[in-house]
Amino acid sequence: MKVRAIRGAVTCSANTEQDILNETRELLIGIVEKNSIRENDIISIIFTVTNDLNAAFPAVAARSMGWTDIPLMCSNEIPVPGSLEKCIRVMMHINTEKDNKDIKHVFLKGARSLRPDLSQD
Repeated sequence: MKVRAIRGAVTCSANTEQDILNETRELLIGIVEKNSIRENDIISIIFTVTNDLNAAFPAVAARSMGWTDIPLMCSNEIPVPGSLEKCIRVMMHINTEKDNKDIKHVFLKGARSLRPDLSQD
């Protein structure tokens, strides 16, 4: 079995716990559905947030989905001047037989601007 990484990102409309958790959940569900992932396939997830999002840890959304046995880590994104604001980024590591070309990365809302080259079904 191969180890692959899936990228994703989403923007929030506000720095609130509710918005951070809702947007993170939507992103995680999108990644899982588009890639037909089972919980046991997930090795770990790294979350980053921009400095303007500090009302909640995105990992709390994953825990609320029942993902209590998956290692999760949250960190801050590098604050590059002019970069996208209120953004949550995800890197999910999975076990899969898929090739890299078959992985579907998910960028939602304002985060679509980060990877316009990827098809957004």
